[in-house]
Amino acid sequence: MTRKFIINVNGKSYDVEVTEVSDNQPKVESQVAVPAPVSAPAAPKASVKNEQPAANAPAGAVKITAPMPGTILKVNVEQGQSIKKGQVVLILEAMKMENEIVAPSDGVIASINVSRGSKVNAGELMVSMA
Repeated sequence: MTRKFIINVNGKSYDVEVTEVSDNQPKVESQVAVPAPVSAPAAPKASVKNEQPAANAPAGAVKITAPMPGTILKVNVEQGQSIKKGQVVLILEAMKMENEIVAPSDGVIASINVSRGSKVNAGELMVSMA
């Protein structure tokens, strides 16, 4: 018995046929999945005038980026401050939870690109270290 399914993987849809095999039936070679037709993506939204331009880190700096969208509750460091690996750099509230963002290595804070109350998107640069 063959059944058809549409499987979504990373935003792409695939038509898949699955054949049920019992112990007395010979095995059938698998077929390559073919992407299902997908509708055209929606037009991008107009940018908001008060958006801040993307922040850049100094060349060679260690970048600390937002792991998920959220709001900055507290910044625990200042520019030029020496910090140790694992030290809490800032607190990010996401999904009603406070997340401690820690330094990935020893270093000196080169730039702070967020402030208390600012909103960040996933992957956005928050702090850079030299």
